[in-house]
Amino acid sequence: MGNASAKSAEIPELPPSANVEKPKLKPCCACPETKRARDACIIENGEEECGSLIEEHKACMRKMGFNI
Repeated sequence: MGNASAKSAEIPELPPSANVEKPKLKPCCACPETKRARDACIIENGEEECGSLIEEHKACMRKMGFNI
């Protein structure tokens, strides 16, 4: 009886955390600060005037793992 209760109390080992994948971030939710600045600039000034903000947002998206 002592052995049976000891076995039921054991917790199975979990796999290493390296094997567990994190949920991927959706592109719409990545880099909200650069996205907001880029979008505001495009609405107010047009795409031609916002090249630096567009590139900044692209760089942030790349850093987050998106192929842009």
